[in-house]
Amino acid sequence: MAAAIELDAIDWAILEQLQKDATIPNKQLAEQVGVAPSTCLLRVRRLRERGVITGIHAHVSSTAIGLAMNAILAVQVRPHTREVFNRFVDFAIALPETRSLYHVSGAEDFLIHVVVGNAEHLQQLVLDVMSQRSEVTRVQSSIVYEQTEFHALRSPDSRQRRPPLIAPRLRARPAIRQDTPPGRPGGPALEKPR
Repeated sequence: MAAAIELDAIDWAILEQLQKDATIPNKQLAEQVGVAPSTCLLRVRRLRERGVITGIHAHVSSTAIGLAMNAILAVQVRPHTREVFNRFVDFAIALPETRSLYHVSGAEDFLIHVVVGNAEHLQQLVLDVMSQRSEVTRVQSSIVYEQTEFHALRSPDSRQRRPPLIAPRLRARPAIRQDTPPGRPGGPALEKPR
């Protein structure tokens, strides 16, 4: 596994802006991150050369082109051999409905995000395409009701530190008053008989 590439605050600022809009002109990008246009251009080029920026993509609305239903297919594949898995991956990513494919741990081997026109299209994909594969032993489909996306990968330093959950609750508990009888509000709790 290759060592992680160290990025400074300017690199992260450039990446965050490009993830929001990869078509931003270099001059405007430089202004947003507070560097000269020539410096910005060199930094973007370096991020590409080092493999941090791997491509620029257009985000297409599946709903706008008639594919209004998103679903996740959980697929179990047998036998567990690299050859069988590679063959299944080639098949799954070639499907026009596939948006993304994940090889995962757990009861299922793959999670596949698909987009389809409607429930009938999904049923056809599961029964007539996916389930007909000899290596597929189980397919479970889940319709996505709502999808919330956050595309920008941010610097680990930019994440807010969350306060501990337990300590503030302990500090917020009212103190037990010694002059209050047991069992009364503010007094010590009564012990339950054993």
